[in-house]
Amino acid sequence: MIKIKTEKEIELIRRACGIVSEIMSQLKVYIRAGISTEELDTEAGKLLGKFGAVSAFKGYQGYPANICTSVNEEVVHGIPGKRRLKVGDIISIDVGVKLNGYFGDAACTLPVGLISPQARKLLAVARSALTAGIAQAREGNHLLDISSAIQSHIESFGHSAVRKFVGHGIGSQMHEEPEIPNIGRAGLGPALRAGMVLAIEPMVNEGNFEVEILEDKWTAVTKDRKLSAHFEHTICVTKGEPEVLTAWE
Repeated sequence: MIKIKTEKEIELIRRACGIVSEIMSQLKVYIRAGISTEELDTEAGKLLGKFGAVSAFKGYQGYPANICTSVNEEVVHGIPGKRRLKVGDIISIDVGVKLNGYFGDAACTLPVGLISPQARKLLAVARSALTAGIAQAREGNHLLDISSAIQSHIESFGHSAVRKFVGHGIGSQMHEEPEIPNIGRAGLGPALRAGMVLAIEPMVNEGNFEVEILEDKWTAVTKDRKLSAHFEHTICVTKGEPEVLTAWE
């Protein structure tokens, strides 16, 4: 069952999402060659404390860190550690926040210094795939209209949409119904209604869509070891334009 949120619930989610946006904006400043992903996680922890929030990820099914940091061929769920970024890398940062019993979630992929033209293209395609998906999150449309728009956009540039991981509903739980795949046929799935809150998150592989999980049981990587990018926003379906709750500078 897909929950329709009340105005009060949406406001609580909006507040959690505001902290996600602030943390994402501040972490971007630290993205440079030489910094370790562990240092990024430490900064995220400090910011969570400053805002009186907690990580939605830390402790979730045993996940050990505040944020996810996925570098280059890592798709999602990369665990922060001693790895230091270098010029030419791309890094996906996924931030989830719990505040007053409600959740917000967002991700973006960022360049480390000068990156290759292929990597720049991948990031642009992934970001615009998210925009294409969000544009379909309108009352009266169907859930897979979002999925179809994302898939069509990605594949039109010769890249692949990851199948294994999906977007999701969000609210008083980090993961709620519905699942939102990044592939699908337009016109299918539940009808969208105002008050639905969704975390839409295209994961885009430079090569094919296949992924595998590393020995840490968390980090997903592309099977062909080509690059991957990940963008996500929490949005609210309204009577008109969808509201992006996790916009950042």
